[in-house]
Amino acid sequence: MNKYNIRKKIIKIRKNNISKNIEINPKKIFQILKKYNFKSKIIGGYYPTNFEIDDLKILDHLEKENYIISLPKIRKKNQMDFFEWSNEDPLQINNFGIPEPVFKTLIYPDFLLVPLVGFDKNLNRLGYGGGFYDRYISKIKKKKKVITVGLAFSFQKINKIPINQHDQRLDFIVTESEILE
Repeated sequence: MNKYNIRKKIIKIRKNNISKNIEINPKKIFQILKKYNFKSKIIGGYYPTNFEIDDLKILDHLEKENYIISLPKIRKKNQMDFFEWSNEDPLQINNFGIPEPVFKTLIYPDFLLVPLVGFDKNLNRLGYGGGFYDRYISKIKKKKKVITVGLAFSFQKINKIPINQHDQRLDFIVTESEILE
């Protein structure tokens, strides 16, 4: 099965399962932070759309623990950067219909929560096909060490994600039932 067909199938399943109110406990993210003695306080999140795992409660919890929160903003040439954001800050809708921060401080997260459409046991991620996260992860890894954590529902796991040279493997994938590393 090719990426397009996998994407289409999983998004349909995700849409049909969203009414079950499945959430990821923020404690799972703290488990990863503590396990690796993660001292940085700069977290990159995302604004959930298209029936993705809602990370806003996790971000709110992290913000209350004095972490610096950031969200992505699409820039020119299909590039993405992260900007500091608080749940009290305004958002604006981009061309994809996704809320993003109004320009504030450009930040390079040390710990990045990543949305995904599908994943496999090898921590390969299938996104929406635009390559935004793959390009960003590649770019930031050239600047600094970053821990990447995909957030997904357990039913988004498939046997094997078809990958190419530009696809970025994640460090962890967290679902409501497991942590893969």
